[in-house]
Amino acid sequence: MRQSSIRVALCLALAIAGMTAAQAADTPAADAVPEPQQTENASLQDFIKANPDCLEFTDQCSHCVIVNGIAECSTAEIACIKRENQCTRRIAK
Repeated sequence: MRQSSIRVALCLALAIAGMTAAQAADTPAADAVPEPQQTENASLQDFIKANPDCLEFTDQCSHCVIVNGIAECSTAEIACIKRENQCTRRIAK
């Protein structure tokens, strides 16, 4: 009877330790790096403001079209080397 009590206690201890570790993995770290999406959005907005006549542009990974002042971009290609945005189509003058 004593061995089964020890086994039950050991199983409970392992289960509690596992739940604690899983919960700790879900908790965001205080020193987490900001998400790249926020930085990308800021740089896209900067590019759009600096190039008001640009209708389409690319960074060699994704291709973007300006719709109502907002960039709608394709998903980045798998193997690409990101470069500075380059306008590929401007408003005809």
